[in-house]
Amino acid sequence: MAANDSTREHAGTTALRAARDHLLALRSDGERARAEFSWPEVGEHFNWAQHWFDVLAEGNDEAALWIVEEDGSEASYSFAEMRDRSNRLANWLRAEGVRPGDAVMLMLGNRVELWDSMLAVLKLGAVILPSSVVLGPAELADRVERAAVRFIIADPTDAAKFSGVPGEYRGICVGAGEAGAAAPAGWLDMADAAAAPASAIENTVGSRDPALIYFTSGTTSLPKMVVHSHLSYPVGHLSTMYWIGVQPGDVHMAISSAGWGKHAWSSFFAPWIAGATVFVYNYSRFDATALVAQLDRAGVATFCAPPTVWRMLIQSEVREKPRGLRELLSAGEPLNPEVIARIREWWGLDIRDGYGQTETTALIGNTPGAQLVPGAMGLPLPGVSVAIVDPITGAPSTNGEGEICLDLGTRPLNLMTGYLGDDARTRESMRGGYFHTGDVASRADDGTLTFIGRTDDIFKSSDYKVSPFEVESILIEHPAVAEAAVVGAPDATRLNITKAYIALAAGVSPDEATALAVLAHARASLPPYMRVRRIEFFELPKTASGKIRRVELRQREVDAADAGVRSPGEWREEDFPGLKRG
Repeated sequence: MAANDSTREHAGTTALRAARDHLLALRSDGERARAEFSWPEVGEHFNWAQHWFDVLAEGNDEAALWIVEEDGSEASYSFAEMRDRSNRLANWLRAEGVRPGDAVMLMLGNRVELWDSMLAVLKLGAVILPSSVVLGPAELADRVERAAVRFIIADPTDAAKFSGVPGEYRGICVGAGEAGAAAPAGWLDMADAAAAPASAIENTVGSRDPALIYFTSGTTSLPKMVVHSHLSYPVGHLSTMYWIGVQPGDVHMAISSAGWGKHAWSSFFAPWIAGATVFVYNYSRFDATALVAQLDRAGVATFCAPPTVWRMLIQSEVREKPRGLRELLSAGEPLNPEVIARIREWWGLDIRDGYGQTETTALIGNTPGAQLVPGAMGLPLPGVSVAIVDPITGAPSTNGEGEICLDLGTRPLNLMTGYLGDDARTRESMRGGYFHTGDVASRADDGTLTFIGRTDDIFKSSDYKVSPFEVESILIEHPAVAEAAVVGAPDATRLNITKAYIALAAGVSPDEATALAVLAHARASLPPYMRVRRIEFFELPKTASGKIRRVELRQREVDAADAGVRSPGEWREEDFPGLKRG
């Protein structure tokens, strides 16, 4: 390693620490943080795992990772232990042929080897390809081929899924021998890495080289391959750290499945930038009482969960606040105001919504100490320049409503490099001097942004635009409704009418009385043009990351309209003569 490289890398560590500390000092002053923050200049050869994590871990016996299993067993690993474990793994992987730029697919659940592997692969300058354990052989074959995967790390159960997956890759098995499970023939055993030296790995990559490749969740098309560099994710998560409000020494918990971007956001980069403990509770079936007990026992200070979890929590009536909680967060899909109000009533804390994409880190959020507008996403986070753009003209919106875009004239550091192997899509996403998110929002006079919907989810009814999110927020206020997905059903008169697919709360019968109650609630709470005129009790289709696939429901309505048939389980306003219609 050249002396001047070492100097730049040390300067990068110092620059990142200064930027982090400045944000920590302004944790309750979002206005100043947005005005004063600038992305740190970390140099041309910065490797977060080496030049941030390992420096933070030097002599640090505080817990970096704390994993609790459903049966009560648990394990804790200090920062210093995680540094040594990942160094041993990195040295072993290098001896087995992993080289800078190699794509390494990680298909592991929440076990310590997942965090070991992420750190080790980053240290080697190879490229992490996070993959959910719910993926099937066809999806895996697509990822292996398109990303040119060279190595796969999986446990015995998931390793078996690759038996028919073609490709020039080597398999590495984690947990061979556990409960009698064996590694597939020809696969390496990660347990052998324990004998490797714990010496540091020299940096061999540039800051702008690929570090991670994420596959989007694919709500409307074949998943795109999102490339992030050693800057855009590791350093870019300064914005996520600020939104979360996590502090050095905190215990932080995020409910997110491994393999998806949110897991890296809140269970890897952001808390470890702050120097906090990542707490994981592995459960097979959601139990609100058990979850809240773990939050309390662990002294979790900052807790992030998707909207589905928050909805299940309020349905469970677990009202006692865990003792250590200071910050509550939600992300993935917008959180309905009713849920925010209920948790505030019970726990005395606001759930702060945040927004970002696979292509970015956190972009917009309600930050600690900010005045919360129920249902709003908040303001752009420090270092992020958001423009609201007319989706038709491509020019800045004149009425405060339009597509959420990032101004590439002041390109934020936390934006992806591009889509792997798809220059046309990359250019399309960055046309006209903006990065186009495909999401629509409204901006109030004070700059607060409120999510309206995906550009392809919003539909017109009688020449009015209908936001599914707004309708769904009203629907889940009814006690019978656990979740809802709203789409436009083709209609000869109105173009579309509003239909809601309903997932019912536990114990509620999918019968005529329930249908009437939900339709009456919608009629009383919504203006005529948004009113729900059809409902169907239905198991909502979701992506592997938990997002509702409205595209499937829209197609279901188109198919029914084309065939001139009515879904057998559908209830309509006209089925209830006593229900007045607008």
